[in-house]
Amino acid sequence: MAKLRDPDGGCAWDLEQSFATIAPYTIEEAYEVADAIEHLGDGPGDMAHLRDELGDLLLQVVFHAQMAAEQEAFDFDAVAWAISDKMIKRHPHVFGADQFRDAQAQTVAWEEQKALERSELADGQGRDPSALDGVAAALPALTRALKLQKRAARVGFDWPDAAPVLSKIDEEVAELKAEMEAGDGPAMAEELGDLLFSVVNLARHLEIDPEAALRAGNAKFERRFRRLEADLTAQDLAPKELDIERLEEAWVKAKNTENT
Repeated sequence: MAKLRDPDGGCAWDLEQSFATIAPYTIEEAYEVADAIEHLGDGPGDMAHLRDELGDLLLQVVFHAQMAAEQEAFDFDAVAWAISDKMIKRHPHVFGADQFRDAQAQTVAWEEQKALERSELADGQGRDPSALDGVAAALPALTRALKLQKRAARVGFDWPDAAPVLSKIDEEVAELKAEMEAGDGPAMAEELGDLLFSVVNLARHLEIDPEAALRAGNAKFERRFRRLEADLTAQDLAPKELDIERLEEAWVKAKNTENT
């Protein structure tokens, strides 16, 4: 990477990059790693594919570290040492004398250590700490909603179980309907956001990862829609040639075929 970023003979594209321009690639590579993991077991080359995707993700870390080194801020070794020190600090039961009864007690200690680190960071920045500190704004919205809710729940801001969350969802649906009837675009968007946030809350109480659930829902829709297209192609038809009633019939057929 140092050679690629060398002004004397390096790669023009790599030289033009910055932390901001590389960040989207870093996020994309992380998703490709997750996708490779989800497809483990699909074929003999799955582990090799995961290896390659992990390499692509590691390259992103190397790229960011090289740009930081050019600014004399830190280098790749400093990144590796920092995460090593953090893991040692967060695992006193492994690297120290602490002992925990079970995995739950260990998790509590882990979160307490992370909270301490966030508090120290807030102090260093001259501001009051918050239970919501450290929840990255760039996370996918469903994932970030889940993390925000978990943080709030740790300080007691939470429903006791899923039942009142369902009532909250009904309330948000009613509010969205009211804004739809009023035709207020910005208000509809706000109420839809509230509804989605409440659905994430329900997923949390049901101990379901909303991001994973939606990915599964996306995969199911894609699988069934492709089946619908194949069925129509066999009849020399295309989806755009049919009205919604006939498309619904084709959809039900594709769904039933999958379930047989």
